[in-house]
Amino acid sequence: MGIFQIIKEDLSQPKVQDPAYRSCIDLIFNYPGVWAVANHRIIHILWNKKWHKLARMLAGISNFLTRVDLHPAAVLGRRVFIDHATGIVIGETAIVGDDCLIYQGVTLGGVSLDKGKRHPTLENGVVVGAGAKILGNITIGTGSKIGANSVVVKDVPPHSTAVGIPAKCISSDNRPFEHNKLPDITKELLIYLIDRIENLGCQGSDKIVLDKKYQEYIKSIKE
Repeated sequence: MGIFQIIKEDLSQPKVQDPAYRSCIDLIFNYPGVWAVANHRIIHILWNKKWHKLARMLAGISNFLTRVDLHPAAVLGRRVFIDHATGIVIGETAIVGDDCLIYQGVTLGGVSLDKGKRHPTLENGVVVGAGAKILGNITIGTGSKIGANSVVVKDVPPHSTAVGIPAKCISSDNRPFEHNKLPDITKELLIYLIDRIENLGCQGSDKIVLDKKYQEYIKSIKE
């Protein structure tokens, strides 16, 4: 597929993925993330042709206009949609697969000074919630979701949901991604502790249920 066909796909994403989209006027003035991706398509070609200084200059201009700090060497798949865009940082060795959705304030960053692969890889169909930080040479598996403001420093298996600081995998399924339905891990622990105190010395089925909750929590923090 030619570069202009790929850019045409990019420009079609707001209409497909954002219910707030109304017209081409919206696309021109209200979707800086789409233009950041479209700009990057050209800039990335220049980078691969070893025109590094020109690519970096154009990336800086694109950053100024779109508020997306996208390194010219980063690899983006097809139909990547950056929604709202403000404050997004995507590092040099980052790889973003096809059909990924990235919200504002996301960082795909590095954690070392090594010049090799030091940024994350998002496989196809990954959704990254607002403010999430994905750090280091790790892989977010196909179809996985990262909750808003999570900090991910380890690999996430395919078709999983990860939340928290540091992020923990709380499920492995294909259910729709709804931030308002993500569990509060800290709240669940406090509820467990309250139940435990209220049932000190309990026996039978109540004790079995509490022990199961405890083992599940311990397993989650050790992963």
